[in-house]
Amino acid sequence: MRWSKFFIPTLREDPSEAEVISHKLLLRAGMIRKLASGIYNFLPLGFRALKKIENIVRCEMNKAGALEILMPLVQPAELWKETGRWDAYGKELLRFKDRKEHDFCLGPTHEEVVTEIVRRDVKSYKELPLILYQIAVKFRDEIRPRFGIMRAREFIMKDAYSFDADWDGLERSYQLMYETYEKIFTNCGLKFKAVEAHTGAIGGDVSHEFMVLAETGEDIIAFCEKCGYASNIELTPAISGEKYPLEPEKPLEKVYTPGVRTAQEVADFLGLPVSKITKTLIYIVEEKNAVAVCLRGDHEVNEVKLEKLFSGKPFRMANEEEVRKIVGASPGFIGPKDLKIKVIADKALEGYPNFVIGANEDEYHYLNANLGSTFKPDIIADIRKATLGDLCPKCKEPLSFTRGIEVGHIFKLGTKYSEPMKAMFLDKDGKMKPFIMGCYGIGVSRILAATIEQNHDEDGIIFPWQIAPFQIAIVYLKEDFKENAEKIYKNLSQNWDVILDDREERPGVKFKDMDLIGIPLQIILGKNYEKNKELEVKIRKTGERKYIKIEELENFVRNFENEKN
Repeated sequence: MRWSKFFIPTLREDPSEAEVISHKLLLRAGMIRKLASGIYNFLPLGFRALKKIENIVRCEMNKAGALEILMPLVQPAELWKETGRWDAYGKELLRFKDRKEHDFCLGPTHEEVVTEIVRRDVKSYKELPLILYQIAVKFRDEIRPRFGIMRAREFIMKDAYSFDADWDGLERSYQLMYETYEKIFTNCGLKFKAVEAHTGAIGGDVSHEFMVLAETGEDIIAFCEKCGYASNIELTPAISGEKYPLEPEKPLEKVYTPGVRTAQEVADFLGLPVSKITKTLIYIVEEKNAVAVCLRGDHEVNEVKLEKLFSGKPFRMANEEEVRKIVGASPGFIGPKDLKIKVIADKALEGYPNFVIGANEDEYHYLNANLGSTFKPDIIADIRKATLGDLCPKCKEPLSFTRGIEVGHIFKLGTKYSEPMKAMFLDKDGKMKPFIMGCYGIGVSRILAATIEQNHDEDGIIFPWQIAPFQIAIVYLKEDFKENAEKIYKNLSQNWDVILDDREERPGVKFKDMDLIGIPLQIILGKNYEKNKELEVKIRKTGERKYIKIEELENFVRNFENEKN
């Protein structure tokens, strides 16, 4: 491809709307353009990278024996009502009516649709196992779409669904997809980690997320360097490695704490470490029951763990007006003592002597509170996020933490969808049984953003060879070199994706653009070519420059490609 015939509207400055590196660089490199909040056009350069990712995904899925299909974006409400998700999914499900007043939605996922396909036409255990997948557009009406295509409302996803006759079959399908995902992300040139994860709105009992490791990741991963355990922090058991000091219980003391509400403000006012302060939060469960949650001030509540305690019932944090009505005091002065509602205390408060709690009276706190004597919670449970100093749940060594970007998620669904939808097959014993299902998602467009978050520098994108929109760029600096540049371009284009920069632009502009769009190899016909007939080859990732003869070029590129794979 010649640059002059391609459409690459690069930008010199960072767009003000962009919050993260990938969003800035995708816009600056002319790969995407915003159409509406969370909705983007993919321009030719971005689309080429996207298709490279799709092809890697498709290749490995096909090798695993999965069969590609294509399902509609628009889905009838009737299917979602069969599983109960029409009401349960939430506002992320974009619902609408057609001209006949029938209810539909834009598909955020396709469990119901694929189950409908299989229940119609798969009748016997002899047709199992079966794995169907698609690569298609999804829509989730995110309340706060952000970070460009990292968290968009409309996005491209690979979603696969397995159907098995029994749980052993599901285990085999799940393991097959796990291994396939490892191959996909490796072939995309990514550094990643598979972690245990929360099943969320999709459901099921077991799931793993595949996280691209990046400092800008939204998710925190807890992992053990000794035994290999890894999980999303939402799911990580908080096992404290801290040894509390032995000290006698002191008498409870009510103190005046004017104008301080947060745990840190109370700690500063009292001259105590924030770990000695507790915070009590009020939640409303099913819009009718108030529950108090008490934990240390230096810990964060884990709402995924709360969801399990609440048996999956919907809940939310109470607003300030509700807190005053329930407790009689403002948020920040709430404590677990003498509350008339259920109290859940975090396990880290067990054995922790003489801490501070709110007095349930504005401007006051209690010193020297103790679990058991000062208040007796209804439940003591692990309700916090794991943190530094906590121990691995498998080997009890200290956990480490890093950040990641979720690019894949796999689930063991079991009969969550097949039972309510009456998707049955005839088993070998002659009985009708529900399909045992799994589902497996990859954010194809998110991989593009995650790749850039992991591979960039101050000059722009550094694409891995495997998914670069063009693998090689040819830049000639004098018109006299154009003919030879054309010959090199035609020769290399037989085996690789090559772009020839034939613009009448200053060398500095050409070099900046090539660095910005992240082409792995730049072949330059410049001063060395004029003097010694040597090509200058710049390796984008390292900045290293090699000088080689034209006849050596093809072997050099082939060796470079093999090293990258």
